[in-house]
Amino acid sequence: MESYREQAQASAADLATVNLSMHADLAIDYFQARSLDAQEQLLNDTVKQYEQALELTQNRFQGGIASEVEVQQAKTQLQTTRAAAIDVGVLRAQYEHAVAILIGKPPAEFSLSPLPLATPPPRIPVSVPSELLERRPDIAAAERRVESANAQIGVAKAAYYPVISLFASGGVESSSITTLLQGPSGLWSVGLSAVGTIFDGGRRHAVSDQARAAYDFQVAAYRQNVLTAFQQVEDNLAAVRILENEATVQDEAVVAAQRSLDLSITRYKGGVTSYLEVTTAQSAALADQVTAVNILGRRMANAVLLIQALGGGWDRYSLPERPECCGKLVSSNSN
Repeated sequence: MESYREQAQASAADLATVNLSMHADLAIDYFQARSLDAQEQLLNDTVKQYEQALELTQNRFQGGIASEVEVQQAKTQLQTTRAAAIDVGVLRAQYEHAVAILIGKPPAEFSLSPLPLATPPPRIPVSVPSELLERRPDIAAAERRVESANAQIGVAKAAYYPVISLFASGGVESSSITTLLQGPSGLWSVGLSAVGTIFDGGRRHAVSDQARAAYDFQVAAYRQNVLTAFQQVEDNLAAVRILENEATVQDEAVVAAQRSLDLSITRYKGGVTSYLEVTTAQSAALADQVTAVNILGRRMANAVLLIQALGGGWDRYSLPERPECCGKLVSSNSN
């Protein structure tokens, strides 16, 4: 009975693990869509800047200051960026559809209004290892399976004791290897109803060995679950820390690239340099800005993964003390 109760609680923890995983997938897909919103907004803003740059170049060309080559360079930058902004919509639609499926709606009936991701993830309090063991449903499931396997060892040992009932003929039945008789016996009785000895070929010993092997397996699985949990927490803690540092450095790169672009435009207007320098600076500035947006999206995704690794808002006390199936077993056995 104890083994069945532990198995039922393990199943409840398995369900909590799946639920936590689906919520994490939903959050990641949502933030990826918002990150793409930010990237699309950046590209659209850049398109407006490139339109102004093209207008400037055309005016200089008409005034005999710039060449047609420079006009075509400006057009190339503009159209390439427009195409990139349109292309973002493909991946964005896929994440939107993934969100729809995870909340149980047909993609055709669901939409996410654009909302560019702009703020970094919040600070996440990290539990100590002992608290982590209380908060991971997969660890709780593994622990319950260890307890269930341990209870099965007791069941296997109990099989060595005789289960005796009286026949109407006056005989005595022993359905297991008995401690009352020396040697294995499946059935014994007195008088004319006596039958020969039935050997079990060591079945009882095998059942006990199997139970111990199952217990050792579950202990090893539990240990592996715990180590994997610690690794996942450490991996995502490292990712959150490293990406935060990377974001700081990348923001500095964005500022420097924008300053370089401003200087190049000033030099071009003054006739000091060609438009090629401007297009080069434009490409570098846009690339740095896109990278900064992508880093922010990765930070949000890793924050979600860290919360998942910490067990989310779940704890082992969420498991039912007496799962419904176990209650039914108790009532059926008591009848």
